Amino acid sequence: MLKLGVNIDHVATLREARYRGLGRGEPCPVAAALACEAAGAHGITAHLREDRRHIQDRDIFALRSALQTRLNLEMANTREIVALALKVKPDIVCLVPERRQEVTTEGGLDVVRHRRALAVTRKKMNDAGIEVSLFIAPESKQVDAAAEVGAQFVELHTGRFAESCSAKGRAQAELGRLITAAQQGHECGLRINAGHGLNYVNLRALFSVPHLEELNIGHSIVSRAIAVGLTKAVREMRALMRGYPRPVTR
Repeated sequence: MLKLGVNIDHVATLREARYRGLGRGEPCPVAAALACEAAGAHGITAHLREDRRHIQDRDIFALRSALQTRLNLEMANTREIVALALKVKPDIVCLVPERRQEVTTEGGLDVVRHRRALAVTRKKMNDAGIEVSLFIAPESKQVDAAAEVGAQFVELHTGRFAESCSAKGRAQAELGRLITAAQQGHECGLRINAGHGLNYVNLRALFSVPHLEELNIGHSIVSRAIAVGLTKAVREMRALMRGYPRPVTR
């Protein structure tokens, strides 16, 4: 069964637009997470950015206490955020690149360049009972480096695939990169997740990518929820995902 992780960052983005710095406000990302969980989400993803533009520290601790499903903490590999993750003890951390000027995470982590530092953090997390995923572009050298670091998962960056879906030639090329990377990662002993830019229109085109365990989707679900509510938005996405033809093999 292909699992759904719902990213709730943009719920917090809306709250912070009016209540930034006040320590309160609506909508509540924790309440949203619980609604997603009740609707059938298999896990909740939240990105605690260094600039705290949306999710706040208090949200992460509250999510850890409230959730019955899997908490996936997206984070940069910085001393402050690593220390916080070790206090919170999410089920899994997904290490991502982070730039202050970007609106959302752009591009994958350069595991080749930062292999040594990532390996140190991976060991700290694993020693604390936390699984580690690396958010990478579907490139052979990055897959190999992720395996060398000792990560349990990679999350394949599907942004270029999502952007290319309006042009058939490009979409097939990007899909091919994802297929190759997923197969390579599986052969290296990595478990395979994917995310970024996935929505109700392009998701089914991803079904030819093998070995996928979980898709992390945020913006599309939160956007859809404005029209139909979170419960229906999550259920609609889960219904689309049930057609994934390849069962999890690990």
